[in-house]
Formats: sequence, C-alpha cells, structure tokens
Amino acid sequence: MAIMKWALPILVGGALALGSCEEMLGDQFAGGEGITQTMLVSADSDSANWMSHGRTYSEQRFSPLDQINVGNVGDLGLHWFADLDTARGQEATPLVMDGKLYVTTAWSKVKAFDAATGEPLWDYDPQVPGETAVKACCDTVNRGLAAWGDSLFFGTLDGRLVALDRGTGEVQWETLTVDQSQSYTVTGAPRVINGKVIIGNGGAEFGVRGYVAAYDAESGEEAWRFYTVPEGTENEESPEYLQAAAETWNTQVLVGSDAIGGGGTVWDSMAYDPELDLLYIGVGNGSPWNRAYRSPGVDGTGEGDNLYLSSIVAIRPDTGEYVWHYQTTPGETWDYTATQHIVLADMEIEGEQRQVLMQAPKNGFFYVLDRATGEFISGEPYTGLNWATGIDENGRPIENPETRIDKTGKPALVLPGPLGGHNWHPMAYHPGENLVYIPAFEAGWIYSPQANWKPDTARGFNIGMDMAANDLPPDLGIRRQVEGTIKGMLVAWDPVAQEARWSVEHPGPWNGGLLATGGGLVFQGNQSSTFKAYDAASGSELWSFAAQTGVVAPPISYSVNGEQYVAVLAGWGGAFATSTDGGLIDKDGAVPNISRLLVFKLGGEAALPEMPELAAMPLDPPASRASAQTIAAGGADYARYCAVCHGPAAVGASYLPDLRRSGALGNRATWASIVHDGVLTANGMASFSDSLDKEDVEAVRAYVIHRANEDKALEGAADKVARR
Repeated sequence: MAIMKWALPILVGGALALGSCEEMLGDQFAGGEGITQTMLVSADSDSANWMSHGRTYSEQRFSPLDQINVGNVGDLGLHWFADLDTARGQEATPLVMDGKLYVTTAWSKVKAFDAATGEPLWDYDPQVPGETAVKACCDTVNRGLAAWGDSLFFGTLDGRLVALDRGTGEVQWETLTVDQSQSYTVTGAPRVINGKVIIGNGGAEFGVRGYVAAYDAESGEEAWRFYTVPEGTENEESPEYLQAAAETWNTQVLVGSDAIGGGGTVWDSMAYDPELDLLYIGVGNGSPWNRAYRSPGVDGTGEGDNLYLSSIVAIRPDTGEYVWHYQTTPGETWDYTATQHIVLADMEIEGEQRQVLMQAPKNGFFYVLDRATGEFISGEPYTGLNWATGIDENGRPIENPETRIDKTGKPALVLPGPLGGHNWHPMAYHPGENLVYIPAFEAGWIYSPQANWKPDTARGFNIGMDMAANDLPPDLGIRRQVEGTIKGMLVAWDPVAQEARWSVEHPGPWNGGLLATGGGLVFQGNQSSTFKAYDAASGSELWSFAAQTGVVAPPISYSVNGEQYVAVLAGWGGAFATSTDGGLIDKDGAVPNISRLLVFKLGGEAALPEMPELAAMPLDPPASRASAQTIAAGGADYARYCAVCHGPAAVGASYLPDLRRSGALGNRATWASIVHDGVLTANGMASFSDSLDKEDVEAVRAYVIHRANEDKALEGAADKVARR
C-alpha cells in the first residue's frame, strides 16, 4: 500500500467509501478552512501533516509513516537545510501543514519554509529585548507553535502571546501574558483547544508564582487563569482548589513586602483527552527550592506537601476548572519538576483496558496514572536515584531521610540532581511496541542549604542553596572523573511491566527529544553532534548523520506528494549546555553551536558546509592579587548570579562568553561597565546593579581572575606532560 495514499473510511451518500486522507485534508487546507477542532482531534489519522506540538493531543510523538523503515533507513540522506541566525539552544518542534513547515528558533523568532524544497517563505522577529536573557534560567530557547484556523500562535521569551497569519507571517494580535516587572519567561509551546490558546510560563528559580492561562484565538482576550500555588491570602471567595492547597503550605512567606512567589510554573508539558475533555498540565518546582525557606515550620525546617508543586493537574480547558491532581514529589526541595513530557495512551494492565497517562518526571520514577481519575497505577525508577526507595500503594514516595536537606539542614549528594533523570526533551510512544522511549540521564548534585539566605527578586537564582558547593576543584583529573560519572541513555520503557526492554548509553547527558515511526524506527539526536535512527524493537543503531553540533530538539516526520521526510532542529544549548561546558572540561572536545534546520529523505544528496575550525580564545588572565576573603565573596556572588549562563567555577559554555578568557577581565572599569552598568544589555548581558554594588562586581572579577589563573596553571602542566 502506498505510504501516503492510505485509506480512511469516508461517509458518502450513506455508505462507506475509501478515500485518500491526504487528499481530503489537502482540500480542507486549500479551501481556506484552516485548522479546526475536528482536524486536531482526528490528527492521528492524518499522517501527512504535523499540526500540533506532539502531533496529536495525546502527545505520543508517533508518526505512522513507514516509507522510511528499518530496511531502507541506511539510504536516508540530507535533502535540504537552513542556517539560522540565532546561535543559541534550538529546542522547537516544527509544525507542517499543507506542504509548508513552520518553526520557532531561539529568541522567539518564527520561520516558514516550503516543506519539500526548503524555499524560505517568510520570517518574523518579535524583537525580544536582550536584557530578557537574564530572566531565563535555561537559555533563550523556544519550543514551538500552535495552529488554529489560519493562525499560528507562539510565546515570546518576554511573556507575550503572538498570533501570526499562517500564510504571510503578519501579526494578527499580541497579548502580554505575564507581569514583566517580575522574572517571568515563556519558552514552551502553546496548545489550542476549541478556540482557546493555552500557555504557561517559567521563572520559578527567580521567585515568581506559576499559572497557566487560556486566551481567545480570535481576539487574544484572556478567558481564564489557573494558579498552581496559593497566594497566601485565601478566603471563602478563593477557588476551593487553592483553599485546599493553602492548607499544605506555611503561607506566611507568600505575602508581604518580602514575599516570594512560591514557584510552580507550568513551563512545558500539556496533553488533552477530547473524550474526557480534560487538559493535563505538568507543574514545576518550588521557589525557593529549599522548603525550609519556602514553607518553614516552627522548628526552622520545611513543612507541608506544598500543593500543587511537582504535580500533574487535570483541568477543564473551557473554564480552567480543577478536576484532580497527582503529586509526584510532595514537599519538593530538589527542583523535581513534573513539567516533563506527558503521554496519553490506552493499554491493557492486569487484564483490564485502562486509559492511562504516563510521565517520567525529574525525580527518576516512571508513573502510570488513570487519566480519568488521577488514580496511581504504578511507578518504578527509570534511572538511578537515592532520594527515595520506592513508592507506596497510595502513590506516595518512600523517602530517604538523609536527602531531606530542608529538615536536616545538612548537605547531601542526591540523585537525580536538579537536571533530573529526564528533563524537557520529549519522549515518544510506539503503540505497536507498547514502549515509551525516554531521553534519560544520571547526574547527581550536592544540595547544600545556604545559611541566612534571603530572596533577591531583582536578579539571580532564588533557590536557598549554596550553588558553589558543586564547583569542581581545579585538578583536571578529578574534573574528568566527576564528569565521567554523568551518563546519558536512550531507554525503551515497558509501561506495563515497568522495566526497560532495552537501552543505549550515550557519551554524555542532554541528548535530544524523540520520534517513533510506523517504519519501526526511533530517531534521536545527541550531545556528540550526531542524529541517529534506532530499531524501535531492539535498539540497534541503523543510521547516523554528522550534524556538526549537539542536537537537543525532537524530530518530526511528514510527507509531501507521497514522499516522507524527517526534520529536526540542530543547535547545542539549554540548561546543561549553559551551566556547564557541555559536560566536557577539555575545550578541544567542547560541543559547538551551529544552529540549523535539517530535513532528510530517502536518497537525499545535500551536504553540509565543511565544519568550521573552532579556536578558543587564549587563557591569559592578569595576575591574581585579591585577598582570599574577596575571592570567596566574589565566588559566592558568581555562583548565584553568573554561573547559570557562564558555567560553575567560571568554566564557560562553548557558545556563551567564557569569562576566564574575556578581554574585559584585565580592566576594572570595563568589567564594571558591563556587569554593573549594563553597556551590553542589548546583547543579553543586563545590568546587575539592583543586586550587586560596584565592590561586589569587583569581587566577582577577582574570583574569575583567580579561577583563570588556576586553570592556566593546569594548561601549562598539561603542555609539559605532552612535550615529554
């Protein structure tokens, strides 16, 4: 049977006839009807297009296309590519409709192409102010678009929801969805349900209060807003679900002039069941992470489950009405978000057909829930963990008390760390194999409670932890040994047996999102700058492409005129890439960012340009003359305000400035003009004058000079060894 001419029963004159769904949907697009609710609900029957973030409302990221399959994937070749103008992390899922491909890039830009040829059609730049970058915990990324009618919708990093004409890229309307005086950002893809555009936001690390909201697709007017944590002043007029949440918090810290937002941002995952009419949202971590500060008990330790942090919540998409919730990590204190990819499926469990919801959140357990009621069905570790020993029959974790740093007040090495066992990178589900493919990893972290911590709502992480506790010593051997313990895996997980059927180990963590196909394939990019295809049943590697850059975004598959394509955004970035040097201390092995859209087909013959030479700036700092006290103070401020972009211990990422090598390091006035006065604000380096005075800024410079001299000495020692 021809791949793109598969048959769909169509009612004609009271009888069932067979017609081409591709042709039928093509007629709908050509007739100007645009995307409708019927089309989104029946998207699983449309293999040609990819009309929503996870292809279907169930977010399975499974394409039934099988023209590219286990037998011929070796003939897959690059067909066309497009270089991007944003050399930051690329995390978006493209949409494909009527032979046109639409994609967002870093800095919230949007581009449209002919999906078969790569011809550029239009592009749009929302002109996000550069200073917004310092509000983003995890790079200036964007994860994608939503479609409805003849419009495309996306969120901008600075919190706007924008509607574009799908044909021209012209702005139809834009609505501000956040309070821009606070450190809110929007990086996730919206969803559209029955004409309502639904979008959340990020910023929990900076002290905001999380919510998800719906906006009218025609006008941009807000229809409802669902807050995920209490305000602290709940009364009988507050929604019942928030009154119930307030009973699980010490809400005194949520009110007053020094109030913290509480966190709970809905920054990524959503899924929808049209039959049950339930929208499922994943809720993020607390603000600050340390519950002892966020919800203090009378003895100075943390108290309460702190609903609805780290929870999956089911709500009515038309009204925002609460229906049920399940909390994966009660009283979370480790940045264990439940914002990770949510997948819906139907399957037989213990002889009973169940409507299930599946998630592998940061905390390391794979959950299977009844999606109608929220009932816990099962949960087992999909990666290494030590914060809990299991989950009891009520679905509550059995905690390891030694890792409860909000109660002990003592540092603890906890697995997973704040990057989680699985982060934002989407999973995929293959219904034929009944397997969920997880981009998992192992990376622990030392959670060290910070004494006398105070929130800073102007700048910097508000986590209540000593971030410098995880700085590695300058000894290169120790650094490599520690980095070598961080693992990345592609895990094929059986959700019924709750065990891995197979797994593939990657050289490091932070590997790409996933796509499963009807051709028996699983596609994934990785940190090692390759894009690969695996056998969905066995995990055998069948094909590989040298992408020249790390691939973290999830692929899609679509067809035009009966020919199947696979597309993926390439471009190294995101939380791990900016907060470390890419997992590789040795700069000769650092992962570069070369941002591109790559599109493949069988017999594709395009070739990428030759890989450019990447030469690091010399490590030639001024002499370190500051006192140990000044260096220590500068190190503490660096960890809180600088490390998230420029790397712990000043070991910079491969595509953001490595401050040890900065030309400004040797000039006190130039350094102050950048860090304190904000002369590079337009480039994304905003002023930190609200949090650091000039003496503090100079101490940070002294710390970076100290670190640069330590590492220069290491380079010299390595050179001597090499010359022997």
